[in-house]
Parts: sequence; C-alpha cells; structure tokens
Amino acid sequence: MQPRICGPMVGGAVLCLSLGIGQGYAQDHAEYEPADIEYGRSVYLEQCAACHGEDGDAVAGVDLRGGRLRRAALDRELIQVIRNGIPGTGMLAIDLDTAEMTGIVAYVRNMTYEIDVATLGDAGRGRAIFEGAGDCLSCHRLQGRGLRTGPDLTRIGAVRPLSALRRSLLDPTGTMRPIDRPVELVTADGTRVTGRRLNEDTYTVQILDDDARLRSFDKADLREFHVIAQSPMPAYGDRLDPAALADLLAYLVSLKG
Repeated sequence: MQPRICGPMVGGAVLCLSLGIGQGYAQDHAEYEPADIEYGRSVYLEQCAACHGEDGDAVAGVDLRGGRLRRAALDRELIQVIRNGIPGTGMLAIDLDTAEMTGIVAYVRNMTYEIDVATLGDAGRGRAIFEGAGDCLSCHRLQGRGLRTGPDLTRIGAVRPLSALRRSLLDPTGTMRPIDRPVELVTADGTRVTGRRLNEDTYTVQILDDDARLRSFDKADLREFHVIAQSPMPAYGDRLDPAALADLLAYLVSLKG
C-alpha cells in the first residue's frame, strides 16, 4: 500500500494524497505538505509548463506525472537537476528561491494525482490585511517600515516554504525559533526589561527591547533572566477566516526582498 498524507489546504479544505512512490525509486522525503504542493503548482505552471506541458508529458521521453525520473529518483537529485539544468539538452538551469524549490519538488512528486487545489489567495488583499487588521507592522519590519521587535519579513517569501509560513500563522508558539523567543530580565537596580533576544553567549545577552532599542547585558549583573516560551504573536487562525488567511499567505510568499 502506498503511503498517504492528509492535511488542511490553505483555503480550509482537507487534502489526502497517495505519494505514488514507484517501486525501486526511493525518496528522501517522507511526506509533502499540502500547502507546498499547492504553491508548487503555480511555480510549475509559471516556470516549467511552457516546455513540459501542464500534464508534464510534453517533452519526448520525459513523463513527470509517471513518478519515475531517471536522473532524479531522490528529491535532492531533482533539486540539482532544476538548479543546474542538464547540459546538452533543452533542460536549462532555473534559479528558484527556497519556497519555490520546496513547492515545485512537492508538486512534481504528486502530479499523478488529481489535486483539488484551493486558491492561494490575493496578495493585494493580503497586503491590506498585513498592514491593517493583522497589525503585523506593530512587531515586524518590512522594507524599512514597521518595528523590529519581530523578525524582519522583507525576504520571508524567499527563505521560508509556504507550509512553514502557514504553520507560523496558525501556531506561532509551536513554530517559534529558539533565538526568536522573547526574554524578560531584571537588572541590578531592579528594572524589568522585556524584548526579543538577538544574540546570546555564556556571559552576555543582546536584545531588542519592546521600545525597539538594541541593548546588551552582562549576565553576571542580572538579578533574573528568563526565556519566555509563549510567542507574543497571535494565532491568526482564530482571527481570520480561511479566505483572509489565504490572502495573507499569498502576500507573505510574495515577499522576496
């Protein structure tokens, strides 16, 4: 029996797929995120369909839908083919960022099956949510605007897969990187300071406080120092309906720097 994955699509629908791993064609991915498959379809249609066709069988001797790629049995091999091309053939090198590469690999590996692809959303509406109801600039920096208490999002669409962005919106605490966890400290004179940790070693810690000031402290001089497990970012699944969430994701994935 072939393995299956199930998960929520960006628009709220549930998608279940067979991975379609052909016998003798080992994969180095255990599963593919539905959100990445969805995004990968749009990347494929833009970057690959002109030569390979929408169904992946327009090039003689190459059937992407068949799941058996002689030069790319493993995902890392497929990435190399996409990134470097194949000398002496019509397969040219394609320059893709992290999100695009993750998506296109996920989609190519699942082209065999009919996918009920939900609309990713409208980036223009997503920008309005980002700057308005989402209140994202109150913490995040974007192209020189906003505060620095959260990670800079100027290139977030280039360095994070769509599935990771979606998880961050739905479960900010569970997906928060350790270095991004907020901290609370008490100085020798009793002043309580909170902010985002930027760097830490055995003896010192540097933070961006809640007033967006860069501050450095010697740990030996602190009365208290705590890393806060709870993310200050709200869970947007509770704030936005599925359509608005899809719009916000479309805007975030468009942020390439």
